[in-house]
Amino acid sequence: MRSKKLVVCAMLIALGTILSIIQPFALPFGGGVTLASMMPICLIGFIYDTKTGILSALCFAVLQMFLGAGAISAAFLPGEDQMVLGNAILMCVLDYLVAYMVLGLSGIFKNRIENAGVAIVCGSVFVTTLRYITHIASGYILWGSYAEWFFGQEGFYAFGAKILGAYQGNALAFIYSVVYNGLYMIPEIIITAAVTPMVYAALKKAKVV
Repeated sequence: MRSKKLVVCAMLIALGTILSIIQPFALPFGGGVTLASMMPICLIGFIYDTKTGILSALCFAVLQMFLGAGAISAAFLPGEDQMVLGNAILMCVLDYLVAYMVLGLSGIFKNRIENAGVAIVCGSVFVTTLRYITHIASGYILWGSYAEWFFGQEGFYAFGAKILGAYQGNALAFIYSVVYNGLYMIPEIIITAAVTPMVYAALKKAKVV
């Protein structure tokens, strides 16, 4: 039974990693809409327990760090993209470790909501929203200086001008982080919530879990 659990977790982590590479929509400074890459990790947390979910999510986070090695190395190594050491470490902690490890909490509603389908949807929305909040915090702390440039782009037109005219400083940095991260995280939340219960039902029917 334990070996089956390890195999299932390993397969789902691998699946999530593969899905994370496929990004139909990617943003220039990190983040993108994937093919439900968070779904496999949400499944682990729901199928088994929080401990297994968080450990699996940690493994997934480390793999994501390897995939993002270019951006991470630029933050640490000398060059124009180098960050203050504390900020570089904070980026790794928030944008990778915390952002992905929270996905392991997806089973939080398993014993609180009788209907498994509803429970896994609620859990998926909860943990993916936590990831969104984590990225908002990171964006606000580390990348807020890009706010004026971001809202000054042609694609924002009147909306960008209105934001720039009404907000500045920390408020502008916060709004920038909410909008920027929302461009990919909101679609990701919706996709994950829609796909995860269907895959869970299929796995149950096939008696994989």
